[in-house]
Amino acid sequence: MKKLTLIICLLLAAAGVNAQQEKGIIGYSNWLDNWTDFKPQKTESKDANQILAGNIAENTKLLKRNVYILQGNVYVTNNAVLTIEPGTVIIGDAASKGTLVITKGAKIMAEGQETDPIVFTSNQSVKKAGDWGGLVILGDAPINKFGNAGSYSMDLDPALTVYGGNNTVSSSGVLKYVRIEFAGKKVKGSDAFNGLTIAGAGNKTVLENVMVSYSGGDSFAFYGGDVNASQLVSYKSINDDFKFTQGIQCRLYNSLAVRSSYLSSNKDGSRCLEVKTYEKKNETDFTKKATLVIASNMTMLNDSENITADIQSGLVKEAIYVGENASLEMKRSVVSGFNPAVLIDSKTEINDANLKKIKFEEMFFNQCNGNIFTENSADNADLENWYGNSIFFNVYSKTDNKETFVDISNAKKPDYRLQLGKITASSGR
Repeated sequence: MKKLTLIICLLLAAAGVNAQQEKGIIGYSNWLDNWTDFKPQKTESKDANQILAGNIAENTKLLKRNVYILQGNVYVTNNAVLTIEPGTVIIGDAASKGTLVITKGAKIMAEGQETDPIVFTSNQSVKKAGDWGGLVILGDAPINKFGNAGSYSMDLDPALTVYGGNNTVSSSGVLKYVRIEFAGKKVKGSDAFNGLTIAGAGNKTVLENVMVSYSGGDSFAFYGGDVNASQLVSYKSINDDFKFTQGIQCRLYNSLAVRSSYLSSNKDGSRCLEVKTYEKKNETDFTKKATLVIASNMTMLNDSENITADIQSGLVKEAIYVGENASLEMKRSVVSGFNPAVLIDSKTEINDANLKKIKFEEMFFNQCNGNIFTENSADNADLENWYGNSIFFNVYSKTDNKETFVDISNAKKPDYRLQLGKITASSGR
């Protein structure tokens, strides 16, 4: 009997240790290996031998043996399917702000491989954020704007950038093992493009293992729709790493955002996660779904040698912003090196109903100058008491990044999995 009791105790102890480690990005091995590139500015550009321009109105396949250059705004139209072979390189032309738009009803099938990813990058010899436009995918799933339709106009053709509809289960295609580098060109009189814009996509769209690095705008921007996404990587974007708005319903899992005090903007509106229900309140139909993001096993960190000094210098803002009427449910995630960790819109009344819509459970808050605040308020005692309740299992720490993560200093193959007691976070959901 004593032996059985001992075995049960050991199993429970092992389970407790394992559960403790299930925070931030996870995997039995480092899933960032092989397909990512954390030094893309040092990768030489290949010379293009094929031009992509104008409209692609019939099914088309891009081949690995070619190198393609996007000249100007390129639209996949007429319900056509653009298929891209693993290992294919597509270069955005800086002079003409090369941009690829998958219009509503069309599809992109970009399914790379772990050892042979598909790469969208810059044609500049000295690459920098905002060299070219970006990748835009438009679908026919619901959004919360009046008329259930929006237009991602920028300086694109308004007739070809309409998105939104009623088809929640639609597919705009597949992005898997794809890198998007140095996109996000600024549009005169408007905002910058995003690395990847997903607007009105349905939940049959596949978004897995996609890395956006050095974007001049947001890395990933989601406007409405209903999507599942996993193993997304945002690396040192200028603006938001992940932006959610217009009533999107998103399940985001096992994904990474790495910011830089000196590259990422420190202005208001530049965060790891920005969760809003609307962009313009007067265009929003509040009878439709508000934005809901369910995020688990996220790692969000500021890559800094001295985060305390960077915060004191005003170079660092909050990691997460939750806007009025929006819902965020976040679990088992790491937030390291921000000022503060979370900011809630000042229009959001702190009451039971709203606190049920903004959930933080089993979190690891590290090296943050304050954890959860209401915007424009210096007093967060009520929020700290609420989220600090032991029933939420949130953890607070002041540990250096090098001790917090497995191998953050590895220039080629960094490992951002959480390290507690020298045990790597590795488990399924």
